[in-house]
Formats: sequence, C-alpha cells, structure tokens
Amino acid sequence: MHIVIMGCGRVGATLTRSLESRGHSTAVIDSDPGAFRRLGPSFSGLTVTGMGFDRDVLSAAGIERADGFAAVSSGDNSNIIAARVARELFGVENVIARIYDPGRAEVYERLGVPTIATVPWAADQVLRRLLPAGSEPIWRDQSGRLRLDTAYAPFAWVGRTVAALEADTGARVAFITRLGAGVQVTGDSVIQEGDFLSLFVVDEDADRTLAAVAAGPKGDD
Repeated sequence: MHIVIMGCGRVGATLTRSLESRGHSTAVIDSDPGAFRRLGPSFSGLTVTGMGFDRDVLSAAGIERADGFAAVSSGDNSNIIAARVARELFGVENVIARIYDPGRAEVYERLGVPTIATVPWAADQVLRRLLPAGSEPIWRDQSGRLRLDTAYAPFAWVGRTVAALEADTGARVAFITRLGAGVQVTGDSVIQEGDFLSLFVVDEDADRTLAAVAAGPKGDD
C-alpha cells in the first residue's frame, strides 16, 4: 500500500516508521522541512514540504495512487481540510484525521470523516490506569454514548444462551474470550464456565445493565 501522511511530528514520524517496517510505501508532508529529521536516516519514502491540503503538494506525495491518507498535524482545521481534499478531490476512501477538540471530532464523524480525538482518548487511558480495574470501560465511541465493557461470566449464566443474557440485561455480547482465544457468538451460543464476556453497553444505562449481568437470569430469582 502507498500511504500519504500529513504532519511529521512525533505521531506522524512514528506512524511512518511503523508503516515502512510493514513493507508499505509512504510519503510525508510537513510545512517545516526540519521536521523530517524525525524520520531517521533509514527512511526510504518521499518527503514533501508544504501544506497538506494543497493539491499540488498532495500530488507530489503521490495522492493519486494512495491507498490511505492520515492527517496527524497539530492543527485541527488543517487536518480536517486535508482529509476532505484527499477524499473528495482525489477519491481516497481510507482517510483519517487527528482532532484535538472532541466536539469537532463528533461533528466530523457524523459527516463521514473518521477522526481520532486525542484529548478524550488520552484522558480515558489515564482514567483506566488510575481507577480500580473494571471501573472504566475499555472503549467508548466518539459520542460517548456506547461503551465496551468486559467481565467474567457469572456462574448463574453458565449453560444459558447469549440471547437469554441479552434479553434479560440489555447488553450486547460482542464476542467471548474462551481459553485465551476470541470466539464469535450468535444468539444460540451457550455461555461456558470461565468465559470472558465483551459487552456493548449504552453508557447511561451501564450501571443497571452490568448489575443485571452480575445478578444472573431473571427467572432464577
């Protein structure tokens, strides 16, 4: 694959080296030619000095043949404009923009531009390490409405189906980790002892939903 990256800060340089180590070709755009020093002497891709939303600059980086475009500069506006230019003018389907303002990130997600909201992600990672295990979900969507929680299957659910758990609790079982391996599930899948459940939960209902999972089937009251 050929990937064009806008921004050669720490994130951009790290991303570029990771892509190159996997055998992909890369082109890096930055307005500061000194930033390319972060790529190191072994970098074999293209470097283009200029603004990442400039059509001539993008063309010099090989955007016409690009399989993906990542805008990871320090400017929200520049990132989102560049991502839209790559998608709408050059037809690159696989684009992503790093956004610091979580409000903007949510808006652009709704417009169909995938984003990484740096501040909420970093804050969530810190919370997960500060607070007791299990008190924070392992993932939230950009809007904060949907979350992914994990829990070992309570013994009361052993022998019951995934459909029964979902009907009683309101959770949705994304997958089960069983004996160290991920297992796709259907409604007819039977929960076994030792299963580690990955559950999609609506954030505002999380306490009630997780309590219902812990309580076991309703018919066992």
